[in-house]
Amino acid sequence: MDTPPPSTAPTPPTAEDIAAFKEQLGRPPRGLRAIAHRCPCGRPDVVETAPRLEDGTPFPTLYYLTCPRAASAIGTLEANGVMKEMTERLENDPDLAAAYRAAHEDYVRRRDEIEELKGFPSAGGMPDRVKCLHVLVAHSLAAGPGVNPLGDEAIAMLPEWWAKGPCVAAGAGDCADAGADGGASTGTEDPA
Repeated sequence: MDTPPPSTAPTPPTAEDIAAFKEQLGRPPRGLRAIAHRCPCGRPDVVETAPRLEDGTPFPTLYYLTCPRAASAIGTLEANGVMKEMTERLENDPDLAAAYRAAHEDYVRRRDEIEELKGFPSAGGMPDRVKCLHVLVAHSLAAGPGVNPLGDEAIAMLPEWWAKGPCVAAGAGDCADAGADGGASTGTEDPA
């Protein structure tokens, strides 16, 4: 895939979104605030979560990837050493390191606009290493291209996870109707 589907502003979750989320993760959402990105079929693939769960537990992962197909493809990248290679590049490329630090600052700013979590880092290993590609991809999908360089790179390595149709039956839309180019997108990630 050359570029990620376009991002949109987060939207409140509908009953269909919550049903899709439950089917995607096999449990009800926790701390769900919004749908941050949608697959071309219209189902959530990244959700925005509250910085604190209902019981007050800090939850620094703002964007959570929910699509099981995307998550599986990202897991394959992780198993193939992509995180290690990216971390090594961060150590040797000052421009990449600066862009990744800016991505970290964007992530923390977005989270702190909801509720500040003093003493909690961003997520995914930012700003100094790559610890979780799922978080970086979710951030890139939610924020749009050009914000998280390593998230954008990981997305470009992924197959078109929506091409075989919806990952779950719940929710509206049909990924197979989105077209070969992925069609339009509306926002989403995995914590809740």
